[in-house]
Amino acid sequence: MRAVVTGGAGFIGSHLVSRLLEGGYEVSVIDNLSTGRLQNLSEFEKDIRVEIADLSKEGTWMNLIKSADVVYHMASLADIVPSIEDPKAYYNSNVTSTLNIAEAAKDNKTVIIYAASSSCYGLPKNIPTTEKDEIKAEYPYAMTKRLGEEIILHWAKVYNFRAISTRFFNVYGTRSRTSGTYGAVFGIFLAQKLAGKPFTIVGDGEQTRDFTYVTDIAEGLIKAYESKVTGEIFNLGSGDPKSINYLAKLLGGEKVYIPKRPGEPDVTHADISKAEQMLGYSPKVSFEDGVKKVLADISYWRDAPVWTPDSIEKATRAWFNHLG
Repeated sequence: MRAVVTGGAGFIGSHLVSRLLEGGYEVSVIDNLSTGRLQNLSEFEKDIRVEIADLSKEGTWMNLIKSADVVYHMASLADIVPSIEDPKAYYNSNVTSTLNIAEAAKDNKTVIIYAASSSCYGLPKNIPTTEKDEIKAEYPYAMTKRLGEEIILHWAKVYNFRAISTRFFNVYGTRSRTSGTYGAVFGIFLAQKLAGKPFTIVGDGEQTRDFTYVTDIAEGLIKAYESKVTGEIFNLGSGDPKSINYLAKLLGGEKVYIPKRPGEPDVTHADISKAEQMLGYSPKVSFEDGVKKVLADISYWRDAPVWTPDSIEKATRAWFNHLG
């Protein structure tokens, strides 16, 4: 079976590539390396094909998708503040690129497994949150990922090919991003721990997140393709939220508390019953074991920026100005 992974040099994408190779797939990666790293593919670089390309522009990369059995569309820009500051870049990355993927897939009926985001739920009314809950995107990143989901599912329906969308909840694990953009809590805390700085905890730290280990996400993506289901949306999470204070306790270190930000939910909690029933999805890695795995690989974050309360305040100013 031939699989293409867009964004395959990234955090989740590289873990998916590894799992696909274990399953006997022939794997090609398409990435523009804006956030991905070839280092993430080094252990199996001889076993894959890598094409550096901009998915927002039509090109020869589309031939890889046309000749594949399945494309896992993982590539996207994925930060909140930059999406507020430059929404056009996020539209090009997350909407225009997704349209090009759908166009490349439709004629030869290449299956698309789309990486959507649970951020589309915004501040959810219902906890745990199901796939039928209201869509209330709070910022351009969330909206552009939702638009990409709509494109994939609509094209699949109109042009009669298989597609599934998977909404990720708070993915963490080894090889997560170390870029200069203020973003996911794990990378921030790990860089702070290496530098001997206190963890910057937003609000009172009692907010909970449905932290999901990256290999469980990769397994869920493969199950989505191998299920033969089509036209469906699935939450992929752990179904077992943990507080930020508990994360800080497991990592071990001093804490400092900073102001809560607008547009962030107090709880993310995936109802994963649909994925369990229809895909056989079953997350295996406990939060405690996942944190141990990350700590064992903490040197990966040695060159990541170290955030302080002052630098966070400057980096998130647009967040407060537009969403406050």
